[in-house]
Amino acid sequence: MGDRTAREELAAFVAERDWAQFHTPENLAKSIAIEAGELLECFQWSGDVESRRVQEELADVLTYCMLLAERLGVDPEQIVLEKLATTRQKYPADKVRGRATKYDRL
Repeated sequence: MGDRTAREELAAFVAERDWAQFHTPENLAKSIAIEAGELLECFQWSGDVESRRVQEELADVLTYCMLLAERLGVDPEQIVLEKLATTRQKYPADKVRGRATKYDRL
């Protein structure tokens, strides 16, 4: 793997297998939902989870999220920061600290 980033490694992995042709935004979004379901399944019957399995399922979710971001031509870190800025405005710390109240009920 060397010094390549996760994004570079992922791009190389997909290219080596010629899988980009299957990575439509719709297919990737479906895959995110499927893998998120598998992650949730880790917690289905108990909070006592196998951490290795949780990590693997989380990695699958993140992988498909990264692939979708790449396909859409967006930087995952940048869109998270942009969304965080919006969410900060909706949930000012001085009004919501320690509360789970939805923004429209503040």
